Amino acid sequence: MKQGFPRPGQRVRIDQEIDRREGNWKHGVVGTVLESKPEMTGAWFAHGKNCKLWLNRVRLRKDDGEITLIVLDQHTRCEILSDDTT
Repeated sequence: MKQGFPRPGQRVRIDQEIDRREGNWKHGVVGTVLESKPEMTGAWFAHGKNCKLWLNRVRLRKDDGEITLIVLDQHTRCEILSDDTT
């Protein structure tokens, strides 16, 4: 399967791993991308655009209809399952 930054309309599986002292926690979610874009946070960051911290966020509709927001970071793997963006 293809990997990359997801686009609206694509069906994806996003796997994240959170590094913890007690052992890593892994979680995956499958859904259709509604929106994916960098978004500004309220946090101040000296070297960011407009001195703010920007995060890559993906809004997904899961198979059960639930909408979830996922922040992509260096521990995130995004697998494109199908591409219905045409």
